Amino acid sequence: TASSSTAPCRRHLSICCLVQTSPPPLFRKMGAYKYLEELWKKKQCDVMRYLLRIRAWEYRQQTKIKRVTQPTRTDKAHKLGFKAKEGYAVFRAAVRRGGRKRPNGKGIVYGKPKHQGINQLKFVRNLQSVAEERVGRKANNLRVLNSYWINQDATYKYYEVLTVDPWHPAIRADPKINWLCRSVHKGRDRRGLTSAGRKSRGLRKGKGHRANNLIGSSRKASWKRRNNLSLRRYR
Repeated sequence: TASSSTAPCRRHLSICCLVQTSPPPLFRKMGAYKYLEELWKKKQCDVMRYLLRIRAWEYRQQTKIKRVTQPTRTDKAHKLGFKAKEGYAVFRAAVRRGGRKRPNGKGIVYGKPKHQGINQLKFVRNLQSVAEERVGRKANNLRVLNSYWINQDATYKYYEVLTVDPWHPAIRADPKINWLCRSVHKGRDRRGLTSAGRKSRGLRKGKGHRANNLIGSSRKASWKRRNNLSLRRYR
């Protein structure tokens, strides 16, 4: 009949509903780690404020350096090279916030008035590199791979430091991480070779005119090469 010919069939209606309710392509491509990343970008939402407040209370009851069984920010840890297998270890470090007060007895500096400052002094390196150094000294048989921020309160900043056992067979057999087993990477956290250490040295400037003097990843070597004349004896 005419009415039956003009009315759409059930199959056509179901297809229309599927087309209308299907999510946009951007959300279909998002995985679990992407959702975690977006959640950590919204640190002032009610959920994250509650979680960070509860975790900060828990961290204050524990030691300043504590090994944890798994990373708090799984997405961030895997971006920085962590793998959930043998040979990797995660440590949480608490670093006291604020500047670096000069450790002089009674605040007395027996010298020029220029050097008599006590309180308003700032430490050269960032607190993240300090956390890496303390973990590296505590676990001196491991190599510091990287670190990331997890929490902070009025007194401390908390970081998780990723470390690697350079003598573990699973690490030495992995071509993606066994570069860390070379002896040249000993104490890299104390020599400013990690990402946080390079930032405090001003080596993160990868573009523009500010990066012009960083060729070879050393500002001092670049300056020395440009300001010294080298005349070889036999040429």
